[in-house]
Amino acid sequence: MNFGTYQSLKNLTVNQQVGALFLIVFGVLVIASVVTFLLSLRDFGDDAHGQRRHHDLRNLEGVLSTSWMMALVFWLGWVSGTTVALVLFGFVSFFCLREFLTLSPTKRGDHRSLILAFFVILPMQYWLVGTARFELFTVFIPVYVFLLIPVVSALANDSERFLERNAKLQWGIMVCIYGLSHVPALLLLEFPKYNNKNSFLVFFLVIVVQVSQLVQHLVSRVYKWDPLVPNISQSFNWGSVLIGVAVGSALGGALAGITPFVPGQAFVMAFVACVAGSLGHLVMKALKRDRGIPIWRSERGNMRAGVTGAGGLLDRVDALCFAAPVFFHFVRWYFGL
Repeated sequence: MNFGTYQSLKNLTVNQQVGALFLIVFGVLVIASVVTFLLSLRDFGDDAHGQRRHHDLRNLEGVLSTSWMMALVFWLGWVSGTTVALVLFGFVSFFCLREFLTLSPTKRGDHRSLILAFFVILPMQYWLVGTARFELFTVFIPVYVFLLIPVVSALANDSERFLERNAKLQWGIMVCIYGLSHVPALLLLEFPKYNNKNSFLVFFLVIVVQVSQLVQHLVSRVYKWDPLVPNISQSFNWGSVLIGVAVGSALGGALAGITPFVPGQAFVMAFVACVAGSLGHLVMKALKRDRGIPIWRSERGNMRAGVTGAGGLLDRVDALCFAAPVFFHFVRWYFGL
């Protein structure tokens, strides 16, 4: 993207930028959804090749559903304001945490801690974000909640697998609540000469991470390079990761005109987000391997909607759970906000 194009995009009014993004994003999503629907009508057969094609199509449908959801969240946040965006992401965190905890059977002694996590910690974290208490919301969960959870668990008078049970809940809170809460937190950052445009930062983060993940998935399906960590993921290899991160970073540089960054800064910010998202996606795959659920399948071998019936929501936003806090704090540190 040359400097003239960047300046032209930068000089557009807010409404013009929103209109351009609306046409581009929803246009691409509509075309991709129609193509995916037409492909779903094909009979791929029952052999190994046909099953692999069907599996790839299901994965693509999952990525598209997540993209639609994030696009709608962006537009609702833009139209309705920060409060609605906070509520929406709060619900996303709620369902992600519920989905996460289904992988980790709980005991009766965990009920108090679970109530605390869902109905006290989650709303408190998003309230701290909404009131722009950055110094407190960044340490509320890693410090205070991490110390409080084992205390509540100990008071339940159940020491069986105490460390394991508490570590699972702490990790779920860290990923599903702490990580995701940094996405709407971007709406509260105050950049010079960037008033009322922070929704573009949310869009920027989501689109570069999603595109990076999608490219990695497609490249790994086309080129069968040796996996880097075969016991965790057969698709995670340096080739697909580097290509996906490169594409996501280049897209970030191209979108600099809607951000407070110049193209070089936007490229670096997107690079940081894509790397964090890729590594986070790998970590969540390792977690599923540990719980013995590497692939969501029903007894008949078809892809299941998700552990809780929530459409595999956590599986679709896991990269964002890791990318958001890294991106948020890197931006704050770089610009001294």
